[in-house]
Amino acid sequence: MIGYQTVGTNKLDEAAVFYDTLLGELGAKRTMDESDFILWSTGPDTPGFCAHVPENGKTATIGNGSMTAFYVATPDMVDKMYALAIKLGAQDEGPAGPRGDGGFYAGFCRDLDGNKLNFFCMAEPKA
Repeated sequence: MIGYQTVGTNKLDEAAVFYDTLLGELGAKRTMDESDFILWSTGPDTPGFCAHVPENGKTATIGNGSMTAFYVATPDMVDKMYALAIKLGAQDEGPAGPRGDGGFYAGFCRDLDGNKLNFFCMAEPKA
């Protein structure tokens, strides 16, 4: 059910070295490596762990930059889950849609307490 977990960082280069070593012991490798985040996992169908510079440009603190991401199978299911969360009172943090050009399709919201959630899939975006 959970696709990946994100933690915020103010020093991505240092976080990269730390987690390359630490998670390498668990057999994890970098599976995505961008200018503002790095994701590690043990394989394509396993949960991942991500260190990320906060999107809002503020300093990462405990919780800022943290997010729980729920994997779903299709872009249609991303749309459905995002819409349901909003219907239930979640606040928009980025509507469902394609992100980048690597097939990442996601919708972002904050739950009733402000915790950041994401519903995502790795598939070609809907036409």
